[in-house]
Amino acid sequence: MNAAARTAMDAIVTTAPWEVATFDAWRAVARALLQRGVPPHAVQWRAPGQDGDLLDGIAPSGGWEARDAGDVMQASGIRLPRSLVVKLESASCFRAEDRWAFLYKIVWRWNRGEHEVVSEADIDGSRLHSMLKAIRREEHDMHAYVRFRERQEDAGPRFVAWYEPAHDVLPQVARHFAARMGNRSWMIATPDATAAWDGAQLELTGPVARGQQDIEDDGEALWLAYYRSIFNPSRLNEKLMQSHVPSRHWKNLPEGRVVPAMVADAATGARRVGQARTVGARAGAIIPITAERAAPLRPAATSLQDCRRCPLWQRATQAVDGQGNRAADVMLVGEQPGDQEDLQGKPFIGPAGQLLEEALARAALDRESLYLTNAVKHFKWEPRGKRRLHKSPAQQEVLACRHWLEQELREVGPRVVVALGSTALLSLVGSKNVKLTEVLGQALQHEGRWIVPIYHPAYVLRVPDPALKTRAMEVMVAGLALAKQLAGGDLPEPQEPAALAGI
Repeated sequence: MNAAARTAMDAIVTTAPWEVATFDAWRAVARALLQRGVPPHAVQWRAPGQDGDLLDGIAPSGGWEARDAGDVMQASGIRLPRSLVVKLESASCFRAEDRWAFLYKIVWRWNRGEHEVVSEADIDGSRLHSMLKAIRREEHDMHAYVRFRERQEDAGPRFVAWYEPAHDVLPQVARHFAARMGNRSWMIATPDATAAWDGAQLELTGPVARGQQDIEDDGEALWLAYYRSIFNPSRLNEKLMQSHVPSRHWKNLPEGRVVPAMVADAATGARRVGQARTVGARAGAIIPITAERAAPLRPAATSLQDCRRCPLWQRATQAVDGQGNRAADVMLVGEQPGDQEDLQGKPFIGPAGQLLEEALARAALDRESLYLTNAVKHFKWEPRGKRRLHKSPAQQEVLACRHWLEQELREVGPRVVVALGSTALLSLVGSKNVKLTEVLGQALQHEGRWIVPIYHPAYVLRVPDPALKTRAMEVMVAGLALAKQLAGGDLPEPQEPAALAGI
């Protein structure tokens, strides 16, 4: 230290407070004080913002420049191990009025040979470990409870978040998110400082207005919908919830806006019925038993609209019966009604029905001369936003509905049945051993009638490749033409795959 600095130091060390705002500034001052042998009780430290400059004009000379925290803190015989410097830097994030004075006391005692100062058995060492533990907990909480919102504007960071830390851990946490978020730009604002990452460089600045983080985010709305869906009021434990997430975090978490209402609902009756509704909606285990044996005292349904042989009726608008010529020589059997069929109660009137009309025209078949029906009479679907998407029926549902198909076969008595797809083929022959791809377009004899398996028109609609779509359409047309030929009495050599033998 130069002579001017020594003279000024002697004059103010016991009278003027030392103002430090960062660990590097504190380290530089602490080195100078240790070199002069100034004890902790003779130094006053003050928080930033009070009167006076940082060092009141006193600056360390040549060998006193601040080094990286990973280096030893060394000057004129003063030497601290790397591990202690790291602990001091971490503890400097702890918010306490006397943090700088306390840290100076630690290095003063260490420098005097009292190495037990870092032990938890020592009173100062115990406080140091408590501070370090609080800092680690705060860093962990910030990693867990920072909630980014995605901005739609081109300018500025893509993701923004607001957080109110209990200690000054923003720089350390910012490095964590910079490594985790990659090249995506983001900003974390706190009441005291702001960290911004542009994808390549991290910048720490002063605070920004709180409102800049209050933006609409579609992803957050989706998260809240999921959060509400997994909430089970019958298993609510408020004390456990509060112990897992400290109450000070709730106001800045998106789910904090919906939790009070859900807790209130649970207290006013939802706790008693919430689980019962969920259990009641479950399908349960499927037991392979006929409807008559399951409920022998209940009379069988006398009409299709009263059918309760499987659960599909619960979500369908109505049962869709067959339609067409009741004396037709050719019957077409599809899989199940679609969305439009379910709403209007008629088979093959949606997009698949329109494609079927085209195939019938190419095969020179008149729809009015045919009978059209489905193996399953209720629409099975799953929600996708506002749409109802087709879902293939299970084998038990196909077999449960076979009663109505067999009734139609007896009443119409067709000579030829065209199976549109594998579900229809299963319903007609009653066995999954017959593979659609192995018998496509063939004339099969089964139970005294011809069966011609072809693709379902919905399959043709879904084929993405134009060449394959054309080929699938040709298979459909050829199969329908074969059915017309068979109905007219032009009989080919009968074929019966091994899988049909004995059925």
